[in-house]
Amino acid sequence: MVFRILADATVVLHLLFVLFVVLGGILVARRRWIAWAHVPAAIWGACVEFAGWQCPLTPLENWFRQQGSGVTYKTSFVEHYLLPILYPPSLSREVQWILGALALLLNAAVYILIFRRRARP
Repeated sequence: MVFRILADATVVLHLLFVLFVVLGGILVARRRWIAWAHVPAAIWGACVEFAGWQCPLTPLENWFRQQGSGVTYKTSFVEHYLLPILYPPSLSREVQWILGALALLLNAAVYILIFRRRARP
């Protein structure tokens, strides 16, 4: 039971990290110090997508699931609603490239707006 909870928590953390990578620039517009965490996270997220790497949270989640008796459990809310968001069936290398580019473009646009607003007298 504990390992299943840890696996579900890992999925939630993974989703929150993905949201931070994609939308963290909006937080930076309100609190500039967040950029110190967001810029490395956004670079990591883009590298994972462009290189086709596996995020370290995925094997951690799988390990927790194996320790918690594998596939012998019923699906939870997290597995039913959040896993398809993180791991859609149509995820291909081309889609990964598009997702990485969209994340970079969105964040670049937000940062450009922040710097322009800051540069105004």
